[in-house]
Amino acid sequence: MSVLDKRSADQRRPRPEKGPGASPEAEAGDSTAGGAVAADTSAGAAESAPERSRSGRRGLPLVLNAVSVALGIALWWALASAGFKLPTPPEVVDRASTLIGDGTLADDALASLTRVLIGFGLGTAVAVPVGFLMGWYGILRGLIEPWIQFFRTIPPLAIIPLAVVAMGIDETPKIFVIFLAAFLACVISTFQGVVNVDRTLINAARVLGAGDATIFARVVVPASTPFILVGMRVGLGSAWATLVAAELIAAQEGLGYRMQNAQLYYDLPTIFVGLISIGILGLLMDRVLLLAERRLTRWQERR
Repeated sequence: MSVLDKRSADQRRPRPEKGPGASPEAEAGDSTAGGAVAADTSAGAAESAPERSRSGRRGLPLVLNAVSVALGIALWWALASAGFKLPTPPEVVDRASTLIGDGTLADDALASLTRVLIGFGLGTAVAVPVGFLMGWYGILRGLIEPWIQFFRTIPPLAIIPLAVVAMGIDETPKIFVIFLAAFLACVISTFQGVVNVDRTLINAARVLGAGDATIFARVVVPASTPFILVGMRVGLGSAWATLVAAELIAAQEGLGYRMQNAQLYYDLPTIFVGLISIGILGLLMDRVLLLAERRLTRWQERR
């Protein structure tokens, strides 16, 4: 009989039933199998419990955000009904529908978003290398830092008259003041990120034979990334805060321009539409930066 025939014959044999005469080996095999099944079941339950808890933790902030928005709208409606000079939510929704229908809101939002993206992008692109240079080289820090601190004490809005005289009344002065607001917020954060890098990490890299370029790329840049992203988020808020004043410079479209124009006619619903639009756009951009921060700093402990 071949080996395959012996295996098939063994498979066709009936297994002995458990009973008083069953062998200890059979009972031990059954108990081992039952223990393995129980262990697998408990392991699966243990693995599924953290998954459920993590999914629950992820869903809780969304629920809290929805509750917060609902409470805010209810408070706004209550204040408007109590006699405060505020438009009610239905009035704002009706005005928003009108502005969306004729394309005014889309054109204004696109114009404002373009200015913010250009100014914020340029400000961040300049602030990050300047912050790295200030933090890495002491000589450049001594040369640049006094000017950074000097301009930090001057609000970007105060530079608007100078920007108009020096740059004209086209898009350049609007983008410049937004650039300045984003730059000043981001450069300080980047600088702090570089100077706060743990010296132990740098010394350990030097002991392992790494040069300045390797230490900068493999140690300083990753350790400074959380500071840079926080500075970018602060700079983004400063850019949107400067937008309304920047669009006072002979603008013909934009959310800030629309709000200023509505002020002349005491058009509160239009002003609220502009405010809400700026808040929504700024919130969406901030969430994009927050997502990038979580992706780029996965090594960082979070609460």
